[in-house]
This record gives sequence, structure tokens and C-alpha cells, in this order.
Amino acid sequence: MGVSKENCRNELRTAIRQLTDRCLCAASKWAAEQLVGIEQDPAKYPSSHTRLQRDCSSIRRRFRSTDEITSTPIAGTSYVSTPVPEEENEDVDSDFYLLAKTYFSCREYRRAAHVLSDQTGKKALFLRCYALYLAGEKRKEEETIELEGPLGKSDAVNSELVSIEQDLATVRKNGSIDPFGLYLYGLVLKAKGNENLARTVLVESVNSYPWNWSAWLELQSLCTTIDTLNSLKLNNHWMKDFFLASTYHELRMHNESLAKYDYLQATFGCSNYIKAQIAKSQYSLREFELVEAIFEELLRIDPYRIDDMDMYSNVLYAKECFSGLSYLAHQVFMTDKYRPESCCIIGNYYSLKGLHEKSVMYFRRALKLDKKYLSAWTLMGHEYVEMKNTPAAVDAYRRAVDINPCDYRAWYGLGQAYEMMGMPYYALHYFKKSVFLQPGDSRLWIAMAHCYETDQLRMLEEAIKCYRRAANCNDREAIALQKLAKLHSELGQSQEAAFYYKKDLERMEDEEREGPNMVEALLFLAKYCSAQKRFEEAEVYCTRLLDYNGPEKETAKSLLQDIKLGQSGFP
Repeated sequence: MGVSKENCRNELRTAIRQLTDRCLCAASKWAAEQLVGIEQDPAKYPSSHTRLQRDCSSIRRRFRSTDEITSTPIAGTSYVSTPVPEEENEDVDSDFYLLAKTYFSCREYRRAAHVLSDQTGKKALFLRCYALYLAGEKRKEEETIELEGPLGKSDAVNSELVSIEQDLATVRKNGSIDPFGLYLYGLVLKAKGNENLARTVLVESVNSYPWNWSAWLELQSLCTTIDTLNSLKLNNHWMKDFFLASTYHELRMHNESLAKYDYLQATFGCSNYIKAQIAKSQYSLREFELVEAIFEELLRIDPYRIDDMDMYSNVLYAKECFSGLSYLAHQVFMTDKYRPESCCIIGNYYSLKGLHEKSVMYFRRALKLDKKYLSAWTLMGHEYVEMKNTPAAVDAYRRAVDINPCDYRAWYGLGQAYEMMGMPYYALHYFKKSVFLQPGDSRLWIAMAHCYETDQLRMLEEAIKCYRRAANCNDREAIALQKLAKLHSELGQSQEAAFYYKKDLERMEDEEREGPNMVEALLFLAKYCSAQKRFEEAEVYCTRLLDYNGPEKETAKSLLQDIKLGQSGFP
């Protein structure tokens, strides 16, 4: 990277103190993790200093996300060196500020704001407004539960937003606002729906103080298209690379995201955050083996980690790995059973055991802890589908897409639910939305094809197009080839049917799979080759059918007789 490791360390150390001083806990935690993620020279430091960094080089080699990428800046890119602002004399902590911080830490937000009500200075203004913002959020949550129940929809709003917006707009206008005030102002504008100004204000914040990861995340949530992202006027600080990598992932540009993380690893070679983000992108690309290996390594290095472990549980669920999911569920339960991620992991465990009602109970518990926890809504929808409770499934999926309209799993779930209700036109609408968001997932194309095949639609040519896309998208379940062969056969397109039956047969042979699909393929190919007077090929397929004991054996014998007559020149 275009900045030295030592400079990054110094910047992060100062930033952690400043973020912690303003009670921005999530941002200071993130900065501290990246600080430790900068690889130390083992020759210069004792083993106690490098304990969390052991095996980093081998891990990085093993989980190489893209081709080798140079560790120097991209040609023509120069990194802006943003000095960490020094604390102003007027902002040296007063006794009142120290008292307010202690109240804030104890979640007594209104007391904290009251203590600072007559204090001047940028730090005091920020903490007072931030405390009021969180007090308003806390009250909003309470009103939601009182009015609608813990998972109900509610019109409750943060009643503090208007006054905070007025205070911060005034100081921004007279030029006395600091980057932290800008961050909070952006947060408030976003909550009020003023997204354009929120973006502008957050860009001002990160350009003047790039180490506040929470500000970058708020900005990311306002970049829902690549055009919006490209329109941002951002300084070339190394924090921008973290932002771009994360935003590329959210925009489903997974290869670009992986390339950025690979580039960042030149400096932050031991960052567990980067490893987890690489796992997320690989998960979206359905590289489950690689994702599992990364999470195993993360748990070995950081055994009490809960962040992102819900995704690991999804991989173990998909692979039907009972022992691994059981161990993970036990681990998070013992570490912190009231984290939303923990409840989600335990919900996945019960789902894999077929205990769907108990699974729903844990997903609901996760949502009581965090009503906007996207995965829990989607997974709870899946459970209701399994329980044949379609209305509840539809409601859960709709709540998921309300939170994130780019969640392809929720759109796919809605499609499944409407298909179960015998409404293929609606199902098709939702499947199209999911496949637009995740065009590389064969399951979505297959689901669309099923819709086209239903009695209400019978659009077989469209179904064939979908199955072709699925076959080109690494169809792991091996459904598409067989369906293509059957549909072409049904439409009287024997040549195309033979092509796909042959491809399906080759795949079954490679995977050493037997069963009715193989019999069906052999039987069709034997008849087709015989009709085409390709008697030697037909004979090979018939001979293989003689190994089976069903009616296909008799059909093969009859075909062999016809082949012999054909070879003898009889019509």
C-alpha cells in the first residue's frame, strides 16, 4: 500500500483514543482490531506481542482470494496523508465531560445530555447530541414494544431528531462543526429521509476524519447503486479502500471486493475483519469449502468471536454438518447467548434437527434483540415454509425485503411461498427479482423454470432458457441437465434431448451416481441412436441397461434384437 505500516499504526492508535473518548465504541473496536491486524516483525517483538498474528502468512497464502495483486498503490493513485487532529485546548476534558461520559457508559443518556447542557466546545456538543439521539432511539424501541409487541410494525419515531438536527445544522452553517458532529448530523438526516444531504455531510465527515468506521458504514448504506458510489468525492486515504471493499460486496461486486481485500492484506495481513469479509464474499460466490476453512481458522485464533459466525452456521447448515453446527451453537451459547447472532445459530441448529417450532422460537428471540436483523427474518420465513404456514412465511420475507430490498434470499422465499399457494404468476415475479440480484445462483433459475412449467403457465421454451442458465451456473444439485433433456424430449426435439441426456449421463458417471435418472438417460439414448442407425452406440447403451432388473431390461433386450436386424440390413 502507499502508506507505511508504522504510519497506519500511529494513526489508528490516536484514533482509538479519540473515538473511545467520544463513546463511539463500535468504531473504536473496529480501529483496534485493524491496529492488531497490521503484521508485526517477529524479530523485533516478543512472542506475546505477536500471539494473535501467528500463522497469518500461511493463512493468507491458503485463502488467496484472487490472483496475486501488487502491494504498491494502483498506478496514478497517491494517498492523502490526513493528520490526526490534535485536541483543542477548549475541549480538554472538563470535570462535567468526565461525569457525562460515565453516565453515558451506564446507558443513562438523558443524564449525560443534561450534565453537558451548558458546556461549550465541540466534544461536549457532540456527546450531548449523541446522548440525546440514543435516548430517543431507546424510547422509540420502548414505544414499539408497548404499541405493537416486540416484532410488530410501528410508527414510533425518535422524538429527539428535530432538535438535534437544528443544533447541528446551525454549527455546520457557521463552520464550527467537527467531523464527529458531521457524522451525527448525517445519521440524523438519514433517519429523517433526507438522503442526499446525509450523503454530502457524511462525505465531509470521512474526508476530514477518515478513521471513524461508523461514518463509513452509514455512507455505505446510502450507496445503493454503483453510480451513487462513483459520484462520491472521497479523498484517497487508505480507509477509503476498506470502504470500497465493503461497499462492493453490498453491491454484489464480489470479485472487485475480493481484489480490494487482497490489496489491503499487504498491510493488514493479520486482520480478522478482512478474513471474515473475504469469507462473506466467497459465501456469496457459494464457495462453501473455502468459507468453512476461513471460519475454522478464525475460531482457532479468536475462539470467543460471535461477529459473522451466523454466516458460518449457514454454511454448516447447507452442508448438513450436524457435529460442526452443534459445537458452534454450544460455543456461542456459552459465550453470549443473548446476542442476536447466537440466537440465529441456535435456530439453525434446531432447524437442521427438524425441530422447526423451536427454531422459530430462537429466530424470534434474535428479532426481539434486534428487530432489523435481516438474517433472522429470512431464516424464520424458511422455517414457516417448512411448517406449511405460508401467511407467516410471506410476512417474515416481506419484513426482510423492507429492511434490505437487495436480499435475494427473501425474494426467493416469497417466490417459494406463492408457488406453494398455487399462484405461479406472483411466484415468478418474486423469482425474477431474486435472480436479478443473484444471477449466478443456479437454484434461482431452476425455481423460475419450475414456475414456467406449471399447468397455469406451460411456457416450456422459457423454462428451457432458465434451465440453460442454471446449467451454466455450476448446478451442484445436477437438476438442470436432466430437466433440459426431458423438456426437449417432450417438445419432440430429439437431437437436443439426446445432447442433454448424454451430458447428464457423463456427469452421473463422473460423480459415480446410479438411479432412475441414469436408466432414463440410457433408455432414451439407446432408442435415439437406434433410430439414427448409430447401432454401435445404441448397443453400448442397451448392454448397460441389461445390468438393471426392471422393465428397462426387457426393453433393452427388444432393442438389441432390433439393432441386430438393422445391422443385418433388414428394414
